[in-house]
Amino acid sequence: MKRDLIYAHLALFTANLIYAGNYVIAKEVMPTYVEPFGMIVIRVAIASAFFWLLSAILGNHEKVERKDMKVLLLCAFFGVALNQLMFFKGLSLTNPINPAIIMTSTPILVLLVSMVYLGEKVSGQKIVGLLLGLTGASSLLLVGDDFTIGSETIVGDLLVLVNALSYGMFLVIAKPLMKKYKPITVIKWTFLLGNLFVIPVGFSEFLRVDFMHIPTSIWLAIAYVVVFTTFLAYLLNSTGLKKLSPTVVGFYIYLQPVLASLIAIVLGKDMLTPNKIAFALCIFAGVYLISGPSIFKGKSKTE
Repeated sequence: MKRDLIYAHLALFTANLIYAGNYVIAKEVMPTYVEPFGMIVIRVAIASAFFWLLSAILGNHEKVERKDMKVLLLCAFFGVALNQLMFFKGLSLTNPINPAIIMTSTPILVLLVSMVYLGEKVSGQKIVGLLLGLTGASSLLLVGDDFTIGSETIVGDLLVLVNALSYGMFLVIAKPLMKKYKPITVIKWTFLLGNLFVIPVGFSEFLRVDFMHIPTSIWLAIAYVVVFTTFLAYLLNSTGLKKLSPTVVGFYIYLQPVLASLIAIVLGKDMLTPNKIAFALCIFAGVYLISGPSIFKGKSKTE
C-alpha cells in the first residue's frame, strides 16, 4: 500500500509538471492557427483513440455496469466537455498568467464538492494545508507583473473559473468509479462519451483549420497538448485518483506554478530568489498537511 501511494503521488506530480507548460504552449496555437473549440475536437478525438488503443494493448476488457454509464456521462460532461471547452476558450481570451491564478481556486472547490457529494470530513489540518498551498501558489504567480483583470480579460477569466469548478466536479464524481474499475476503463469511456458533447460544439471551428499552412513549431505544440496534456496527464491523474482523494488530486494544482518556475529557471528565463523558495516551501508544506503523513505510514487518510 505504501508503494502504491508513492506511485500515486508521483503520477500526480508528473501530470502537473505537464500542465505547468500547457498555459504558454496552448496559447501559441490559439486562436491564430486553431480556434479553441476546434482544438478541443482534435484533442478529445485523438486522445479517445489513444485510450482505447492502450486499453486493447493492455488486454483490458473490463465491463462497465449499465447503471454506471450515467455517471460516466456526467464525467464526460464535466471532465472533458465543459472543463476543456471553457478552459481553452477562456485561455484564448485572457493572459496566460490569469488562468494559472484562477485555477488555484480548484482545490477549495474540490473540497467543498467532496464534502457535499462524498461526505468528506474537513479537519483543521486540511484547512491549514489548503491555506498554505493557496498562499504559496498565489504569491508565486503574483511575483511577476503580468496578472491583470479588466474588461479585456473578464470574459476569459470567468470561463476559466467555470472550468475550475467543472474539473472539481469531475474529480469528485469520478472517484467512486476509480475505486470500482481500472483507471483506463473509466478514462476511455469518459473520453469516448466526451466526443458526443464537443464535436457538435466545435466541429465548425475544426473545419476552418488550415492544416496545410500550420508551421512545424505549431504542430509540435498541438502534439504536446494532445499527447502530453490530454492523453498522458489524464491517465496519470486517473492513476492518482484511484488511490487518493479528490481533494489531494486537486491540491496538486498548487505545484504547477512551482514547476513552471523551475522550468523557466532551467531554461535561463527566470532566477531563483529567496521569496520563490519560501513560496514553494509553503506549497510543499500544504501537500504534506493534506496527505503527506499517510505516505510514510503506508496508508491513506484520504480514502
